[in-house]
Amino acid sequence: MKAMLRILFAGWLLLVALPAFAKPYLELDPPKATEDPGRVEVIEFFWYGCPHCYRFDPYLEAWRKKQPADVVFKRQPAIFGPHWAPQARAYFTAEVLGVVDKIHKDFFDAMHRQKKRMAEEEELAEFFAAHGVDKDTFKNTFHSFMVDMKMRQAEAMAPEYGITGVPALVVNGKYLITGRTAGGFEDMIKVLDQLVAQERQKLATAKP
Repeated sequence: MKAMLRILFAGWLLLVALPAFAKPYLELDPPKATEDPGRVEVIEFFWYGCPHCYRFDPYLEAWRKKQPADVVFKRQPAIFGPHWAPQARAYFTAEVLGVVDKIHKDFFDAMHRQKKRMAEEEELAEFFAAHGVDKDTFKNTFHSFMVDMKMRQAEAMAPEYGITGVPALVVNGKYLITGRTAGGFEDMIKVLDQLVAQERQKLATAKP
């Protein structure tokens, strides 16, 4: 785990040191379909073990809480290797059980403040039990068809969107924002606001 974190940190330093992009985002070619064409969709690709995702999360949470109903926000765990899978499976388990908001911040804290691995099933079951989820319910859901399906989709989704690192944001299936393109966490949020406003205006113009 420490080796993985050192790689992530070194990668982040390299990325922010690179020359600025012409635009603070990349355009996806081709664009991806969204679930609701009448609303602006924002997807965050993340990993609970990523220190940058942990540091970025308060910025994104503050932004998320201010969004009106015409913005759809989704978290999407990325799976770039077997070390990323247990935490992704835990997230999808929480999603199926409807307890993401209850566990999300504490899961990040468990890994980055308490230095827990959060990789073994029993450790995860105890964590969920501490958040009001019966251990058997957790384990049954952890191994359910629904969670298996979400894991398969997650393994394919990040490459389809051109995601090579996290955290990364995709706006309306068209624009990719990263720390490298935007320049930092605060700037990622500023660019996100600009693109959401732009897409909202397009939707308003397109209405008959």
